Order: sequence, then structure tokens, then C-alpha cells
Amino acid sequence: MIINTFPKIVKDILKSLPKNDYPVLNTRLYVECWLGYALDNSLTSMRDLFKRLNNTGIDVIISTFSKANTHRNQEIFQNIYDQLNQLVQKKAYKKLHNKYAICPIDSTIITLTSKLLWVLGYHQVKLFSSLNLSTGSPEDNLINFGHNHDYKFGSSMMYNLPQDAVGVMDRGFAGLNFMQELVQKDKYFVVRIKNNWKLE
Repeated sequence: MIINTFPKIVKDILKSLPKNDYPVLNTRLYVECWLGYALDNSLTSMRDLFKRLNNTGIDVIISTFSKANTHRNQEIFQNIYDQLNQLVQKKAYKKLHNKYAICPIDSTIITLTSKLLWVLGYHQVKLFSSLNLSTGSPEDNLINFGHNHDYKFGSSMMYNLPQDAVGVMDRGFAGLNFMQELVQKDKYFVVRIKNNWKLE
């Protein structure tokens, strides 16, 4: 449960960011640009965002922002994520049989539209994530560019779960070698098998 209102959360996060570390696009304004684009549904492109900023007297051009995305340290966004995570009350949820933490694992496909990425052969990116239902917190995230099958990344996701966790996966993770590996490593899991499989 969030313990503060959303505007106050944003205000508290932004007030700690420096306003004079770069001459044109300081860190605070840089983060504000990203927040504005991510949160305002009326904006359909970054150009729309910068037109709006320029109309309000903020003299920053999109090429400056683009250059900042290439050279700035992205750690600031990780710090913001950590701050937001601390705002969520760590309520203890009941474990299965008071021992096992249920951890669903799934992937989300994001289609890439950048021509530069298409030239490199990347048409999509997959985000893998897991959630610990006993704590209500994410356990691990993994990003992969390309069309590789989910089960190829199942091991990485499973090994980052707590010792007494049960990984719950859909049929995209149903690979025989992957499941045999989990059994040999004494990992607990539930996976939905493919329709054409037969069990003995």
C-alpha cells in the first residue's frame, strides 16, 4: 500500500535531484522530461514534449536530450526505483505451508520500432520478471533482445529466487532440459506443459 499521495511522491523524489550540475539540461530537468513523457497520455512523441516545454519558456532542444540519454549515468533511475520500492509497505503475506514462497515468473514482449535497432537485427525485447507473493516485492528482472524462447532464461530467473521459493511458470518455460536441471538442483517449480506432451 502506498503511504503517500502520488504528487507528493514525485515532489519528494525530484527535490533531491541537482539543478545545477549541467549547464543546459540539469539532472532534475532530465528526469522531469522522462517523467512527463511517461505519465502524460496526451503526448505521442518526445517532440510533442519538447514543444510543450519550449512554449513554457524552458529552452531545451531534443538533440540535447538525446545526447544526454547516450552519456548520462543511468544510476539515477535505479535510485528512483529503489526509493519507490521503499515507499511500499513490506507487508508479510502468508507462505504456502508457512514455508514456501510462491513466485510467478513471466515474460513480456515489447516490439521495437527504432530503425537503428532493426538494422542490428533486433525487432523485439523481452522483459522477464518474478514476484515474491510472500513479500509482495519483485525478485528479479532480466532483459533480452531477440526472439529466444522463455525456457532458455528460466534458469537465470529460478536461481535468483529465495531458497524455499516455488517458481510458477506458463508453458513458454516448458523445456525438458530446463526442467531436468531444476530437478537435479532441488528447485521447486510448477510449470504448465505443452498440449502435445505425454507424461509417464
